[in-house]
Amino acid sequence: MFAMDKRRSDRVLSGVERAPHRALFRAIGLDEDDFKKPLVAIANSYNEIVPGHIHLNELAKFVKEGVREAGGVPLEFNTIGICDGIAMSHEGMKSSLPSRDLIADSIELMLNAHGFDAVVGIASCDKIVPGMLMAIARCNIPAIMLTGGAMLPGVFQGEECDLSDVFEAVAPAKIGRVEHDVIDELERFSCPGAGSCAGMFTANTMQCLTEAMGISLPGSATVPAVSGRKRAIARMTGRKVVELLEKDITPDKIITPASIDNAIMVDLALGGSTNSVLHLMAIAREAGIDLDIERFDLLSRQVPHLCRMSPAGDHMIVDLDEAGGIPALMHELRDHLNLDTITASGMRLRDVIKDAAVRRRDVIRPISDPYHPEGGIAILKGSLAPGGSVVKQSAVAENMLRATGPARVFDSEEEASEAIYSGRIEDGDVIVIRYEGMKGGPGMREMLGPTAAITGMGLEHVALITDGRFSGATRGPCIGHVMPEAAEGGPIALVNDGDLISIDIPRRRVDLEVDESVLSERRERWRPPEPKVKKGALLRYAR
Repeated sequence: MFAMDKRRSDRVLSGVERAPHRALFRAIGLDEDDFKKPLVAIANSYNEIVPGHIHLNELAKFVKEGVREAGGVPLEFNTIGICDGIAMSHEGMKSSLPSRDLIADSIELMLNAHGFDAVVGIASCDKIVPGMLMAIARCNIPAIMLTGGAMLPGVFQGEECDLSDVFEAVAPAKIGRVEHDVIDELERFSCPGAGSCAGMFTANTMQCLTEAMGISLPGSATVPAVSGRKRAIARMTGRKVVELLEKDITPDKIITPASIDNAIMVDLALGGSTNSVLHLMAIAREAGIDLDIERFDLLSRQVPHLCRMSPAGDHMIVDLDEAGGIPALMHELRDHLNLDTITASGMRLRDVIKDAAVRRRDVIRPISDPYHPEGGIAILKGSLAPGGSVVKQSAVAENMLRATGPARVFDSEEEASEAIYSGRIEDGDVIVIRYEGMKGGPGMREMLGPTAAITGMGLEHVALITDGRFSGATRGPCIGHVMPEAAEGGPIALVNDGDLISIDIPRRRVDLEVDESVLSERRERWRPPEPKVKKGALLRYAR
């Protein structure tokens, strides 16, 4: 059993001076026996809004059961969770990325204020999983993430579908190419129940990378939300977190430069969301790890793309689970990975994956026969993005890996979407959406609305460049995270309609083909725009 002299919770449970604290714990039903046990926080993002979170209160029951079986006292609290799908394509998306930092802060404050000895984080969706991981790294008490699992795919006219299909059907429905009753039916069947949207979007990317990093139990990331296996994993998670506490295995022993590299390499093999770049960098920073954006590109040139997942392919998370999940993929990648890393199971990664086998070769290709010889993400630099930008190269058609075209410049997502829907964008154009970065947005909105509209309108040779970011459901030549952002006077702020922009993904370049003398004149005339918000959380975030 856990040594009493090592308990963090002694600050609220031990000694005569803690009698008032114990009195308050007695008010919630604890007794003398409980005061001898470690306090385990259950940080749960359950709410009645997000499909990926609607079932998490049920999973929490199993986690708490496991904690009690292992000799701990589980105490649950909640944090917020935003549904990016519901927030998409309107002002609500400005709140999504800032919520990540609020989640991290709220968990840190709860853990520290109440003297918890260990924590289980329960979450599923885009910003909530990384927010919890940031708090776990920051507080560095024994911890495990329980990710809630994926939604099963919908079925429409005999074919599997997911939320990205609905977004991409909007444009043809608006212009009359698709009957409204078709999109109505697609709307009804695309999201059949609980879980994170069924493809390899940001939510499921981060669930997979959490397991690859070792901070959730092996085999947990791809298990469907509605599966009984997910409940068994929840119970085991509760037991294991107490075991980590007894063995003094803290997050700094699990989240290391080597395990972060493992997560990046799994991401590259999966062709995951570009949002993983900013999330992994934030998690690494909280863990005291120096992770440069160039690291993603260095590893991308070494690790092949092995899985063609929706939206860049036909396979859903349930297919990946049937193929053996993350352990099978990591077994395939074993010659690239750091196998001595510790996982939340208490085992080294080499022991976790040694018996894993790929059960569906149509889902996880052999490393000798990849979809692409390079990983799914590329980091582009150049005169338009001297600080870097991010593209999901595995979701770009071969004929668009290199492109040059005239800029069509918009200062907001809404302006760009209206131009696409009204037919003012032509094949060959390069759409530039600026003042949507962290400061300029503020909040760095995802651009699934415009990217889905491009696809839905059949514009196969249109690229999009933005200082905002992209949903994991985006596909095509879409370059985001352009740095410096327009609000800071980056080159993207100086682009005019008609300027030629060249994209060369194999050479990792994105360039504004305008003479430097012209850009210097524009820079002298440029003035930062008025802030779009004047109060509240978004103003604080922008600052």
